[in-house]
Amino acid sequence: MPPTIESEEHKALRAAVSALGKRHGRTFDREALWSEAAKLGYLGVNLPEEYGGGGGGVSELSIVLEELGAAGCPLLMMVVSPAICGTVIARFGTEAQKREWLPALADGTRTMAFGITEPDAGSNSHRITTTARRDPASGDWLLTGRKVFISGVDIADATLVVGRTEDSRTGRLKPCLFIVPRDAEGFHRRQIDMELQAAEKQFELTLDDVRLPADALVGDEDAGLLQLFAGLNPERIMTAAFAIGMGRYALAQAITYARDRTVWNTPIGAHQAIAHPLAQAHIDLELARLMMQKAAHLYDAGDDAGAGEAANMAKYAAGEACVKAVDQAVHTLGGNGLTREFGLASLITAARVARIAPVSREMILNYVSHQTLGLPKSY
Repeated sequence: MPPTIESEEHKALRAAVSALGKRHGRTFDREALWSEAAKLGYLGVNLPEEYGGGGGGVSELSIVLEELGAAGCPLLMMVVSPAICGTVIARFGTEAQKREWLPALADGTRTMAFGITEPDAGSNSHRITTTARRDPASGDWLLTGRKVFISGVDIADATLVVGRTEDSRTGRLKPCLFIVPRDAEGFHRRQIDMELQAAEKQFELTLDDVRLPADALVGDEDAGLLQLFAGLNPERIMTAAFAIGMGRYALAQAITYARDRTVWNTPIGAHQAIAHPLAQAHIDLELARLMMQKAAHLYDAGDDAGAGEAANMAKYAAGEACVKAVDQAVHTLGGNGLTREFGLASLITAARVARIAPVSREMILNYVSHQTLGLPKSY
């Protein structure tokens, strides 16, 4: 079935997760929701069945996150733990790594953070300076470097860290992925003081000669970029799901308010100045979801190149649609849109995350200009 038309299974999944989300609502307890979603099989829906997962793909996982977001209780770590880390380990991990991590990621008993962003590298992942070198005596890896804006490190059992190793043939650095346990010696974290209200905290990480066994390396040392982008495409798709869910939540609050709020004997939703922008926000969210579904379909079908383009476009479209939906929702409620009672004001900040992370909209426009349109590269 084409990705534009949802299967009966996907509709059923969407309805079931929506019911779960509505039970928890926007005052949700993160740990309680995480635990229940895991027990119901939603957290590991994209992971292989032989390792305790649901055997689905990012298509199913994005439905879960979108519907939880639409109910006001998105789980940000879904973007990281099952989508990025689970996918990378399932595709490239050793048998031992799969057995150790995938069942635990699927049943929610363990979570994993993802460390790629660095203070001086920004969007340029080729400038990552976190380095891994071999101890010739023991064969262990020694990791040194810094990371910033890493989500949920305090609640994650380990962090999948992107480092670089020296290619013995060329002397150039190449990206590699390492599983770093939370309590590893030399692995330090500092919480970043964020104005953004979120259940998951942000951290700066310092790796000071963190010693890891040889089997901490995920996959093939020579396939780093392939493995890295295998995790980044699901991250973009899931960020789109996160944004679409948030936009839908804000829009639903505004629609309810516009139906009920009566001024001069007429519900304000009857006025086109209120109704039309809400209708436009709905259209934009629906269009973003279509591109997200296309990206997920391509990724699950194994088309990494096609999924890369679509995932970038989906993330861009969803971020823009989310910001507009939240802005219009707050505007519809007027002063009430800024009260704690309605829970929309905090979304003004949160909505911008999808424009900024995990890659800025400007970098996506660079990608489309260069890769899709064939225009000269500007950087």
